[in-house]
Formats: sequence, C-alpha cells, structure tokens
Amino acid sequence: MTKLRTVGTIGLVLLIMGINALYHERARAQKSDGQVPADWVAEIEKVFIRSEDCKQCHDRHYEEWKGVREQTPDLKTFGRVDAALLHGTSLESPVFRTVLGVWMQTNPSPDDRRRCLSCHVPSTSIFPQHAEKIVAQVLAGKPQVEGIGCASCHLINAVEKTPNPPPTFKVQPGTTLYGPYADPEENLVHSSAQSDLFREANFCASCHFDKVKDVTQKDLPGEILQGTICQDCHMEPSTGSSTSRRGAMTRAIGRHWFRGVVVPGTLLKNRNLQAEWMPRIDIDVAKTGATVEGVVLVKIGSLPHSFPDGDPVLKQFFLTVTTKDVKGKVLSEETKQFGLPYDKILRGPIPDPFIKGGNTRKVPFAQTLPVGTIAATVETVLNYALIPAPEPALREKYLATLSRDKDRDEAQKIIHEYTQSRFLTYRVKSL
Repeated sequence: MTKLRTVGTIGLVLLIMGINALYHERARAQKSDGQVPADWVAEIEKVFIRSEDCKQCHDRHYEEWKGVREQTPDLKTFGRVDAALLHGTSLESPVFRTVLGVWMQTNPSPDDRRRCLSCHVPSTSIFPQHAEKIVAQVLAGKPQVEGIGCASCHLINAVEKTPNPPPTFKVQPGTTLYGPYADPEENLVHSSAQSDLFREANFCASCHFDKVKDVTQKDLPGEILQGTICQDCHMEPSTGSSTSRRGAMTRAIGRHWFRGVVVPGTLLKNRNLQAEWMPRIDIDVAKTGATVEGVVLVKIGSLPHSFPDGDPVLKQFFLTVTTKDVKGKVLSEETKQFGLPYDKILRGPIPDPFIKGGNTRKVPFAQTLPVGTIAATVETVLNYALIPAPEPALREKYLATLSRDKDRDEAQKIIHEYTQSRFLTYRVKSL
C-alpha cells in the first residue's frame, strides 16, 4: 500500500509537471493574437518566457505592468504625460516606433541598433543576432517579441562593477527567477531566488543611467531623502501577495506600473521631495556699458536624480536668457539648446545630461544692448522637450517610409507633440 501511494504521488507530480510543460509549450507556440511565432521568436521565448505565462499566477502585477489595472489618462495615451510610459509598452508604443524610425534614417550601425534595443528589449543582450529582425517588426508596428517583460527584469541577478557604457545589467539565462524576497514560495513552475539587487538603486540605473551620479553605486542617498532608492517612489508601496492568490497577504509588495511624477500627490505630500527634485536657477550678472554678461546657475538638489522623464539620451533642454528695460521691453534675447540631434544619438560615449542631481551647471551668456537703451532686468527660463526635433529633410525621409496616410498622420502628431517645449522653472534678477 505504501509503495502504491509513493508511485501514485510520483505519478501525480509528473502529471502536473507534464501539464505545466505542455502549457508553456502551447503558450510559446500560440500567441494571444493567434499568430504562430517564427522559430527565432520561439528561441527567445524559451529563455524570456512571455508575461502572459506569468499572468496565470501573478495577475495583479501583470495588469499593472500592462496598464490594465486602475488605468488613468496618462497611461492610456502611452506617455503623453511625462514619465508615464509603461514598461509593458516598450515596443508597442507609437512614440518609440516613431523615434526609432526617424533615428534609423541616420544609418546607425548594427552595433548602434543593438545598443538602442538593449534596454527596450533586454533579450537582445542574450540574442543579439535577432536585433535586426526586431527593429524591422517594430517599424512595421507588429513586434512579435516582448520588450520589457517580467523575465527581462527577473532574470537579472547582477550589474557591472565597473562604469562600462550602459546598460550595465547582467541577465542570467535559466529557469531561476530573481526577486527581493528571502523566502520565495516553492512552486512547480519555476525556481526562485533572492537578489539584494532588487532593493538597490543601481538595478534601475542599469538603463535609466542618467538618473544617478554613478551607476555602480549601491546606495545613493540624498541629504534630505536619506537612503531613498528608485523603487521607493516608482514602485508604489502596497501589501498583499505577489501571486494575488496565496501567500502572506501582509507582505510588502511594490506596484509594477513604474510611474513617474504623474502619481497624484507624490510631490504634494512630500515637500522635501519637491525641494530636492525640482531644478532651480540662480543668476550671476554684471552690466558694463552696452553689454550684459554673466552666468546662469542651474541646480538640482542632492537627490541623485535628473529631470525630466526616464529616457537618458533623447531629452532636450532650452535655456532662454532675456534682457529687458524698466518698462519690460525686450532688449536682447538668446536661447541655448542642450541635447543630441538624431545623427549623434548612441554614436560614441553617451554624454552627461544637462544637469544631474546634486550638481550645478554653469551656462555663461553675454548680450549686447541696442544703442541708447538701459537694461533693468535679466530673465532666464528653463524648458525641455522629450525628444529632439528632426531636421525637415530627415522627417520627410522617415514619413516617406510609411505606406499609409494614417501612419504618417500619427507620426507627424507624435513628432509635433513630443518636441514641444515644456516649462520647468525660471528666475528674474534686477540689475
């Protein structure tokens, strides 16, 4: 009888494992849209399992990652509001497709293209030979592989210890998924292991590398927000179970939509955060005869964070210096732009952002006044745009690659909206 029970138990376990394996094979062989993926897609998905598979147990996190749970307007519009672009849309987003399409018209090398995809599609770090096929699918608006899925993050178990060119994450292919818990639940689907990396800022800084002073630092404290890391703000704290089905319902968990400052009340309820996070301007200025000259000092508090948006290479900053007379009439004005044009993006080392947390950027200026005028004030305004504005010829070259009027209209709308200058801060100084 004991032998029969043992045989029966073993048989039941093997049956469950067989059903589970069969389920995953079917999931890989048949996507939710009914299409059968190509062999190279199946090759990737044997390592980077689709998030739809994870949904069977982790439905709460899946819905947050995909933008299904508790949607808000900023999520529905694929990032129209700054810092709201979901990781789950890293390849599906029409914004990414448009920017990639314009950038491709500058003839980036295969290495440049792989470097671009390494954060949007972490699987290319293991399968670089498929990068060109992924680019083609994205530009066609029909990506078959996932961009930043569950496995993309939970297969990471280390980061580079030297300041190599980003990204700095290291993916560990295999059946073990990593996370922050010291006591992960046993299951028949995958093995689990704890990694302290999930409680460190340099996990996120592997791709969002301009957010910190040094991507290799484990702890990046600010003077006010001592010990604060990315996850404290961008993975809204909650309690429950990571599987939404079982386990310790009082376990601390983080939301998986990774939203930015669009989270209502984040700044309102924490004025210290506002003080450290928002940029500020000071002006050192001198007037000598017909010339006004000086230095604009742009600062961000000691929080290791640059602003705005999570993208480290596309942002553009505009610093406008205006000299006026006592009646407010403009006597002289100039605008300095900081940021890379499309033909410079990912060519060579990535430069530091316009301003990094805990630093001061000094921008000199000199303006000649019209004859017979007297300057009374100097005003400076700091604006930004989320993406570079393409040169007209470059824009038209990209639009010509699109076969449908609908696609061209959508691309032009995205280019127009995301290159718009948005206000950050200003300062006025009397002379």
